[in-house]
Amino acid sequence: MEIVLILKYVSHALAFVLSACYFYQIVYLAAPFFKKPALHRAAVPNRYAVLIAARNEERVLPYLLDSLSAQDYPKSLFDVYVVADNCTDRTAETARLHGAEVFERSSATEIGKGYALNFLLRKLEESGKYGDYDAFLVFDADNLLRPDYITRINRVCSDGYDAFCGYRNSKNASQNWISSAYGLWYLHESVHLNQSRMQLGVMCAVSGTGFGFTRALLERCGGWNFFALTEDIEFDTWCAVNGARIGYCPEAMVYDEQPTSFRQAWRQRTRWVQGGLQVSVRYGTRLLRGMLRGGRTGYAAFEMTTLSLWGYGLSALAMGFALSYTFLSSRWTGVLSALGSSLLSTYLSMFVLGLLTTATEWRNIGGGASKKILHVFTFPLFMLTYVPVAVSAVFRKFQWQPIRHSVAVPVEQMVSPQ
Repeated sequence: MEIVLILKYVSHALAFVLSACYFYQIVYLAAPFFKKPALHRAAVPNRYAVLIAARNEERVLPYLLDSLSAQDYPKSLFDVYVVADNCTDRTAETARLHGAEVFERSSATEIGKGYALNFLLRKLEESGKYGDYDAFLVFDADNLLRPDYITRINRVCSDGYDAFCGYRNSKNASQNWISSAYGLWYLHESVHLNQSRMQLGVMCAVSGTGFGFTRALLERCGGWNFFALTEDIEFDTWCAVNGARIGYCPEAMVYDEQPTSFRQAWRQRTRWVQGGLQVSVRYGTRLLRGMLRGGRTGYAAFEMTTLSLWGYGLSALAMGFALSYTFLSSRWTGVLSALGSSLLSTYLSMFVLGLLTTATEWRNIGGGASKKILHVFTFPLFMLTYVPVAVSAVFRKFQWQPIRHSVAVPVEQMVSPQ
């Protein structure tokens, strides 16, 4: 009986700590309805280098380069660079035909976007052009940009932020239930996380593509040395523990292509989980030191910790104690009932999240009304598959494979922003 009581009290205590640690997520959902965005300073004519890492992307890359050519930002204030990374097709030639300066890279050991960006930035240093730029913008080859993207993002850069990101939309959100789930999640990250962070004055987070950073920040980093399987999470974590400020611009819209096959989605999310584990271990002590600093840095380090192995480990620990207590008090019947209730509550919470995101971003989501409504119901199912993905990621060795992109369309075909 004493063991049962101990498990009961410990599980209740862990549930309380867990709720306290993630309460900010509720605050973020409410913030856009109650707090107005801060006003921008006067824009400064910053000069940008656009960095694109492309691997066998001859089909989609021209449309990104065309959307860059159509930017309303002064053409004299930005240049476009492409690293053709381990390509076996006409990516390099295609990029040159569309006006980009191209560097070709081949490596059988240093594989991944982090290495490609490091290579490209070193080439700019060797050519003597690195010092010409105030900041750098990073895109994937499958991206498309609204014509005012750089003008809009420049306003955040001019506000004094060290790094910055825009509103991440999807080219093919309506294609099927998998691409729609990705699309809804990225919209949630933009509107209900980054926008709220921006309005509350805390650090935002970049997400894979459509982001930038100043030359001053890059020099603080000692160059682009983020080589984890998830280089964006490593960059975010570095910024959090070092007090760098990441800003968000909701008007700077970038579109990217989402996976449509479950196998491809499984492989990509396995990489994300394993990359997250790499970063969590590598930055564990630095996150702790960051939290002890207090203030904005302390909060940023705390939030990154909750979104890392350490936060998810706390969740797993709380569940383990809760299930142990349930088993000892009501055996397998209670355990199965608890697991069923947990799955149902997770489904419902993800349903509400998808419903809220669909409602607020309705006009920015591609597809007809029936698909948008259907995908609110399928979104939680996709999110639940993260559980087996995470479990398998811990016990298998990841082998990096490129994601093939095939949605080759001009930006004019995308849905108009609100």
